[in-house]
Amino acid sequence: MPTNSNQPSDDGADSSAGGVAAVDRAFAILAAFDAHRPSLPLAELSRRTGLYKSTILRLMTSLERAGFVRRLADGQFAVGHEPLRLAQLYQGAFNLRDVLLPILEALSQECAETSSFYVSEGTSRVVLLRVEPKRSVRVSIHEGDRFPINAGASGKVLRAFGSSTDRSLDAIREQYWAESFGERDPDTAAISVPVFNAGNVLAGALTLSGPADRFNAEQIRRVRGTVLRMAAQATAALGGPTEPYSQAINAKA
Repeated sequence: MPTNSNQPSDDGADSSAGGVAAVDRAFAILAAFDAHRPSLPLAELSRRTGLYKSTILRLMTSLERAGFVRRLADGQFAVGHEPLRLAQLYQGAFNLRDVLLPILEALSQECAETSSFYVSEGTSRVVLLRVEPKRSVRVSIHEGDRFPINAGASGKVLRAFGSSTDRSLDAIREQYWAESFGERDPDTAAISVPVFNAGNVLAGALTLSGPADRFNAEQIRRVRGTVLRMAAQATAALGGPTEPYSQAINAKA
């Protein structure tokens, strides 16, 4: 049975970092699920969260009632329907799907690789939208997937044009794009370009990715102008400035 010396005895007590401990624990349970293990037994949930099984079962009653978790026939737990509704609200709040989805579809069709749009969430980058190409070998990621922001082309873009002051990202700020080769997944390469909305505020990172053996440095060089052009279209539609993209396209050679 896991032990946690920081675990207060009262599920409703305030946590040391502020907030309510029971809510923090409920979020920890939801965060324990991932694409590799979409359903988990109680013992694994306890191992992943560091919570007692009895605590998890008490919280599961509320999570099930609210639709965040469902109990499967074999006794395991899985994510329920409510997160999907919230995800749809999240996407709608950005007001980006109608603008970006046609651009992602066009980019994926023209370049025959997976196109995605990432946004930053703390120390993570989240796939807000994605379109996969019609080919058998492709990079399979899903809307809602979360990856570290300190790796990958999109992570570099989100940091470079976000709040980071890291001088190692200056070259990306100047050239207006970033590339990566096997930084998150050794078999994946990507190129990413920032997208801005009105007020020149970073909206996210438009990204094209593919298998590294096919989507190599030469291929990325060939599609770079296309990705920059598509990002400029997205920025224009959102009311952002497009001149930097023209300069980047002209300088790409």
